[in-house]
Amino acid sequence: MKKEKDNKNELKIEGITITHPNKIIFKNPTITKSDIACYYELIAKRMIPLIKNRIISTIRCPDGISGDKFFKKHLENKNKGIGVIYLENENNKKEDYYYIKNSYGLISEVQMNSFEFHTWGSTINKLEKPDIMVFDLDPDEKLNINKLREGVKDLKSILDSLNLKSYLKTSGGKGFHVIVPIEKEMNWQQFRKTAKNIAVLMETKWPNKYTSNIRKNKRNGKIFIDWVRNTRSSTSVAPYSIRLRKKCAISMPIKWSELDKVKPNEIGIKEAIKRLKRKDPWEDIFNSSIF
Repeated sequence: MKKEKDNKNELKIEGITITHPNKIIFKNPTITKSDIACYYELIAKRMIPLIKNRIISTIRCPDGISGDKFFKKHLENKNKGIGVIYLENENNKKEDYYYIKNSYGLISEVQMNSFEFHTWGSTINKLEKPDIMVFDLDPDEKLNINKLREGVKDLKSILDSLNLKSYLKTSGGKGFHVIVPIEKEMNWQQFRKTAKNIAVLMETKWPNKYTSNIRKNKRNGKIFIDWVRNTRSSTSVAPYSIRLRKKCAISMPIKWSELDKVKPNEIGIKEAIKRLKRKDPWEDIFNSSIF
């Protein structure tokens, strides 16, 4: 870890000055801005290949999680590790969006107090050809974790029957995310329809357990299979991203065999760093032509 202190209560990581490194972002456990910057430096070797050249939005938290949070999706960081792309809005006016090119860009965003990262399902090179499908299993609050895990297994069985390879990660919140790399080229309309059809298929097969309806009043005692994020301009939390919630949980890639052992919000920074010594559970995702 390239970590240098100077005489101004500052820290340098990969040549980037991290100001106010001792500022407390999380109180329980105590986690500082320096801790977060060092975490992202260490995790970058696994995180960057999964998020680079994808439009991002971030949540900034300059005064800790008890303070104000800001959702950012437009360019403010002109660091050399950050790229910009201009897209037309509904009023036919161009707006700037940005993306991370490398670990230098990631750390520069952390310096600007961006601690939680979300990405599009397509890259800037093929913006209208999405290639990462995400399903978020969002359980009704009354359901226990065993029901949630059962839902993840049921979704995997559907994907397996469709010959779709899938990957698992914790959300850092109350659910799990199932990730499907899509090599077949589709436009956003086709992509969204495919994701919806998978959720509807699951709902049809097990109508008492799952719903594809976004309305909360339809989720009573069920798990919402969130397919809606597979829409142009929608984002999902990035693999390895910190969640700006009480426990500082990580949205962590895990092995399928860990599903019954890991809770959605139990992996924190220390555990995530320890896991770098293990084999990458998503190692073979890079065999896909989209990476």
